[in-house]
Amino acid sequence: MAGSFDGKVAIVTGASSGIGLATARLLAELGAAVVLAARRGDDIAEHAEAIRAAGGQASHIRTDVSDSADVQAMVDHAVETFGRLDIAVNNAGIEGHISMLTDMPDDNWDRVTGINLRGNFLCLKYEARAMLKAGNGGAIVNVGSVNSFLGSPGATAYAASKHGQLGLTTSASAELAPQGIRVNIVCPGLVKTPMHQRIRDTIGDAAIDQGMITRVHQHRAGEPEEIARAIAFLCSDEASYITGATLTPDGGLMLTT
Repeated sequence: MAGSFDGKVAIVTGASSGIGLATARLLAELGAAVVLAARRGDDIAEHAEAIRAAGGQASHIRTDVSDSADVQAMVDHAVETFGRLDIAVNNAGIEGHISMLTDMPDDNWDRVTGINLRGNFLCLKYEARAMLKAGNGGAIVNVGSVNSFLGSPGATAYAASKHGQLGLTTSASAELAPQGIRVNIVCPGLVKTPMHQRIRDTIGDAAIDQGMITRVHQHRAGEPEEIARAIAFLCSDEASYITGATLTPDGGLMLTT
């Protein structure tokens, strides 16, 4: 796929670490100009500089995806900096506080759904506006989770927000595909990210290993770079007839649930 994104401009949210960072790096390696967006501005500034030092094109902007003005500014920054917007990877998300439904603080629900679901909606809204205005089509990939299909004890808000992303994806595809904009969703399983480590620290390594990794056909957690390759495929012209679809890079986890 080397050079397959030459001349393309991409936004990647949640690009300060994990899947988002791996995706931003890969898209830049493949030729895209990439805008890294995240709440941790210092981190994305360093990552953007590293991409440029390696010969790629990158910019960054601090963005809270739950804030409409921030999201619009992010999209405007991409267009003003690189002249267009062709690709968007809506990866920003949080797991929130792990607690049973009856004990969950109201503000935890609001925070998790505000970033994971409202944030995904706002990104779709402003990214699609820019793509429609340019008239060149585009590709948008939302990043969900196996919790887009499965509930988990202690993760009510997270699972609900991830379920909601499926509806956003299919509805956006139905609206935008006739105008040349493809919208798909990638739903990873266990992946070695900072979020994954926080969950291990909270509920215990043994619980993760016994409860989930033993059900993964490959008996391991995935690497962020493996998910990035799946995302890049859906963003590429190789996926030109794929829209409204769900791709589940999970090592076989969903087949055993």
